[in-house]
Amino acid sequence: MTTATITSYLSEHRERHLEELKDLLSVPSVSALPAHNADTLRAAEWMSESLRKLGMENVALHPTIGHPIVYGDWLHAGEDKPTVLIYGHYDVQPVDPLHLWDTPPFEPAIRDERIYARGASDDKGQTFMHIKALEAVLATTGTLPFNFKFCIEGEEEVGSPNLPAFIEQNKKLLAADVVVVSDTSMIEEDKPTICYGLRGMCGFQLDVKGPKRDLHSGLYGGAVANPIHAVVELLGSFHDGDGVVTVDGFYDKVVPLTVEEKAAFEAIGFDEAVVKEEVGVQEFYGEKGYSFYERTWVRPTLEINGVYGGFQGDGIKTVLPSEAHAKITCRLVPDQDPDEILALLQEHVTMHKPAGVEVTVSLFDKGAPFVTPFNHPAIQAASRAFEKVWEVPTTFTRGGGSLPIVSTLDEVLQAPIVLMGFGLPSDNVHAPNENFKLKNFDKGLLTLCAYWEELAAALDVE
Repeated sequence: MTTATITSYLSEHRERHLEELKDLLSVPSVSALPAHNADTLRAAEWMSESLRKLGMENVALHPTIGHPIVYGDWLHAGEDKPTVLIYGHYDVQPVDPLHLWDTPPFEPAIRDERIYARGASDDKGQTFMHIKALEAVLATTGTLPFNFKFCIEGEEEVGSPNLPAFIEQNKKLLAADVVVVSDTSMIEEDKPTICYGLRGMCGFQLDVKGPKRDLHSGLYGGAVANPIHAVVELLGSFHDGDGVVTVDGFYDKVVPLTVEEKAAFEAIGFDEAVVKEEVGVQEFYGEKGYSFYERTWVRPTLEINGVYGGFQGDGIKTVLPSEAHAKITCRLVPDQDPDEILALLQEHVTMHKPAGVEVTVSLFDKGAPFVTPFNHPAIQAASRAFEKVWEVPTTFTRGGGSLPIVSTLDEVLQAPIVLMGFGLPSDNVHAPNENFKLKNFDKGLLTLCAYWEELAAALDVE
């Protein structure tokens, strides 16, 4: 393929592509709301039809107890050629609060060189780009350099409850040499970014039970244990004064950064004053000896997300509450295992349980961390593709958040995962006025086309 030919094709068909994207974005596929189940199915069917038009074969909607999984493949490169699996999702977040949208969330609008709609960036727009990039390659060359498979789900925004089982049961169907995902963002505008790792997660709830009913604090206070006091004591036992998690064994399996990774993070640059102003704090907090990026990308955390119990109304009610609760999430890094961490936390709670109360630990969400070495040929090929189009060096990052399904793909398929995101921090993902910058749409299409060429060279595909 030639860059000039691809560029010409994408330019010639740009308006059609944008109209097709608007059509997709107009479908209110909110997976969390049963009222939109029919719309979510319609989005799955839209994706299926788009794959068929592209030339994908074996296109099917695989049913789950929730929303269906869209699959399609093109396997004409031959058994001796590598296979690429492209993952994305067609479901979107709820749109509340609706009154903060400048234009209706499912009536796509282009203004100020951005397309506004729910799902524009996360993840309909970015998944759509993969389909159009392969369309451009097929239309201009008549073939593709690899075998390609698509796995597009409809439940990512509700935690992908049914996809892990589908992946486990369909290892052969989804088998690939490289997995490519576009569901992340660049670190800033005009700074192409490859996220080569994500933290995992372990979420749990503490439930503390004291007396069988709320008690008058004047009659029983000082003689009966207060569950809120117990929660506070337990929560305080999780950290020391520098933010280090004090749970025995918590850090035992943490893999330290390599010298190359540390240098890559330092090369990004970090304006401490800007970030402090952005989040509204006077100083940062956390483990000594680690930079902001290290603390948020490659160090594990234990965060208290919510605490509640007792009287919550205006004024005072002199009550000694019967129970109190706390919600906690841990962000985990390689090679921490969510189940092992939960067991360590349970031991810690048992050891530090205050007298006079009973405490239970209930698991919520969990997901393993993942990392693809950033010197892997598939990662470096992506870097060269970005640099060819953006004409600036690629930034390598790890993500502080979690995409549990990515860790499942990593564990089950045993293939390198390349996160090539084209979104921006300004895209308002999950918020009103979600949008996608058209420059990133245009350059992203060119980057994906360049990537297949660079990856073919890296994998020595003739």
